[in-house]
Amino acid sequence: MTREQYILATQQNSLPRTEHPQFYPVGIYGWRKRCLYFFVLLLLVTMIVNLAMTIWILKVMNFTVDGMGNLRVTKKGIRLEGISEFLLPLYVKEIHSRKDSPLVLQSDRNVTLNARNHMGQLTGQLTVGADAVEAQCKRFEVRASDGGKVLFSADEDEIVIGADRLKVTGTEGAVFGHSVETPHIRAEPSQDLKLESPTRSLVMEAPRGVQVSAAAGDLKATCRKELHLQSTEGEIFLDADTIRLGNLPMGSFSSSSSFSSSSSPSSSAPRQTIYELCACPNGKLYLSPAGAGSTCQSSSNICLWS
Repeated sequence: MTREQYILATQQNSLPRTEHPQFYPVGIYGWRKRCLYFFVLLLLVTMIVNLAMTIWILKVMNFTVDGMGNLRVTKKGIRLEGISEFLLPLYVKEIHSRKDSPLVLQSDRNVTLNARNHMGQLTGQLTVGADAVEAQCKRFEVRASDGGKVLFSADEDEIVIGADRLKVTGTEGAVFGHSVETPHIRAEPSQDLKLESPTRSLVMEAPRGVQVSAAAGDLKATCRKELHLQSTEGEIFLDADTIRLGNLPMGSFSSSSSFSSSSSPSSSAPRQTIYELCACPNGKLYLSPAGAGSTCQSSSNICLWS
């Protein structure tokens, strides 16, 4: 490099620069800044309204540390006060009311209680409707207030009434389609007891005897055809002051079996006619005047038309 070139290069570098440097502003200005402030203000207003609505809901719903509204969470479970409505199924283990208040389950249509096993199968159902109360289970029981004595139970095989007395207050009485097994049947005081079978026979059986007693009234047995009194091993004993058998045919009187007026010391005194109760071979009964001897054999012709 020559000397002139070096001097020229040194002079050009030492000259001061007269050009002004360019500066670029940093930040948001103009309409962008105004839009940002508007969105921040809108967000602040929304947060204030949301907080106010939250406080108002907490106040109206009565939220507390123990629960909300009529619902209280205690150590023993959940406590509801007042009227509560459930729009979906309710699964609970036990439902109790307060000691001084009843438990009321109310529905516009019906109230259904279901019981299921661990597999979800229905094992029992109780439906309380407007027309009827239906229970579907293997065994239905009604117990006494102490929970010990069974007052009523029903299953597929039998129905058991465990009360001391079964009282039927209907005017038509009780109608049984089949047999009835009971140790005692009695009517109310001052009322008649009537056992009736309008179109079939009435049979009373007992291994140790059947006792029919009317302490303050009459005993009447009425039938359309035959009345059978049968004792297979013992006897039929009629014990009364007067035994009357009405509508019996009269037998003929044999003069040979009567007393002669000469043989009787009191022939002038009026005599009362005495009759014998005679039986035919077919079992029919008839009356025959009694004399010195039995006239049942001599009046056998009565058996033909009686």
